[in-house]
Formats: sequence, C-alpha cells, structure tokens
Amino acid sequence: MTERTIKRRIPARESRDGAGVRLLRSLGRSAQHRIDPFLMLDSFFSDNPDDYIAGFPAHPHRGFETVTYMLDGRMRHRDHLGNEAVLESGGVQWMTAGRGVIHEEMPEQAEGLMRGFQLWVNLPAAEKMTPAKYQEFAADEIVQIEEATSGARLKLIAGEIELNGQHHAGPVSGISRDPLMLDLQLPPHARLDLPLEGNRAGFIYLFEGEGQLGQERLRLNEAAGLSTGNRLVLSTGDQGARMLILAAEPIGEPIAQYGPFVMNTVAEVDQAIEDYQQGRLV
Repeated sequence: MTERTIKRRIPARESRDGAGVRLLRSLGRSAQHRIDPFLMLDSFFSDNPDDYIAGFPAHPHRGFETVTYMLDGRMRHRDHLGNEAVLESGGVQWMTAGRGVIHEEMPEQAEGLMRGFQLWVNLPAAEKMTPAKYQEFAADEIVQIEEATSGARLKLIAGEIELNGQHHAGPVSGISRDPLMLDLQLPPHARLDLPLEGNRAGFIYLFEGEGQLGQERLRLNEAAGLSTGNRLVLSTGDQGARMLILAAEPIGEPIAQYGPFVMNTVAEVDQAIEDYQQGRLV
C-alpha cells in the first residue's frame, strides 16, 4: 500500500466573481493553477450580506461541470432547462453544462452566514457537447458515514469508498471522470486511513482546524495536490479538522478557456462565444 503525499500546494487568494461576491479562489487563479481535471475551486464565507447578496446573475457555461456545495445559507438556482430549486445548508448541485447552459445562482437570504464552495470539473473533448443535465441533492440525501476507530464523520457526495468493511456510494451519479467528493470531519487526536485507489488525480482542501497528511501539514484554505498512491493517512492534533477531498480521472488534453467557456481549441471557444451571442449556445 502506497501512501499519497502532497505533490503541490495552491494557496487561496481573495477574489470576487458574479456580481461582486467575495470569495477565496485556489484552483483557477490562472491556467497554471489547475489539477487535471479540476479547473477551479472557490470558497465563499461571509455573514455580511454586502459580500454575497448580488449573487451570480444569469450567465452561460460550455464544456465542463459546475458543482455547488452549500455548508450554510440558501442559494436559488434557475436555468434554461426549467430547473429551479433552493439549495440549502448541506445540499449539493452538480450541473453538467456540456454543449451549453444558461443559469443563475442567487442568495435566498438577506442576512446571516453564507458559506460554501463552487467547483469546476473539466470534460473531455468527446463529452464537451453532450446535452446539459442537472442533479441536486438535499443534506439528508447525502451519504453520511461514521468511521468506528477514528470517530471521523464523512459526507460522501460523489464516488465510492470502502470503509468499516462496507461499500458506500454517493448520490451523484452518471457523471464524467469517476469523481470522488468527500466532506471529512476529524475529531482531535484522530488518525484515519482512507483508501484512494486508481489513477485519479486529486487534492485536499482544509477549511477548518489543523491536520496532516502523513507527516506533512495541511494548510488552511490551500489546495494540497496529491501524489500517486492508493491511500491517504490523515491525522489531527489538539484541534480537529474539516476538509474536502476530491479526486477524478485526469483528461490530459489541451485546454482553451475564455471565462465560462472551456474547450480544447481557441476556435472552439470562438464558436461558443458566437453561439451564445446568436442564441445558439443551448
């Protein structure tokens, strides 16, 4: 069994997106700050409505998937497919933009804490023009696991793991790149040996507390890119920790990106822009 280690560190930096939503961006700060197939990870956290109330008005996407995971607060989603729902605390929305989607995400509260993540996952060339689709799951539909020895609590959003001698599968299905998405909470002085088989590339994003991967310290609000291997050895000291763990099959294709359009060539991006301007994106 080979332990995975930290191969690369991508600290988050303050940024703004949408209509001025304040956030921390690690992956996606530039073309060099990606971990194939993950394009972007934004973390938003504020109890000041001025930081989030303007939300993300209607905008297009083509060529990848967007994932919104809410920890606290409520966000309303609408798209051209007719989907409309309020994503509440603990819920996840996984949208495959494919050939094109136009959607908006707007806060459904005027005060209080708004906290969560938005992740972008690339699609291979053969799937970039697939029809758009949408999945949403409330907090009580997310698979929750308590690991007996460490006391770790896991929320399995997507993918499959073996733990406590049992097989577990997250609710998000029918998506590209065989992704694993975990929200892991470890109590103080805990150690967890977590299997992570296959060729999947990935990273850990620590967003609460302190923790380690093997002998290496995980840093708060930093995407820690993982080496190859088949297991993660995670531990905590006097503080517990909470982190996202993400892994997926890399694509290994060229990327041409212009804002919300992620294709393989500049010509394809130009076509996406033209399609959007002419009302043909979807």
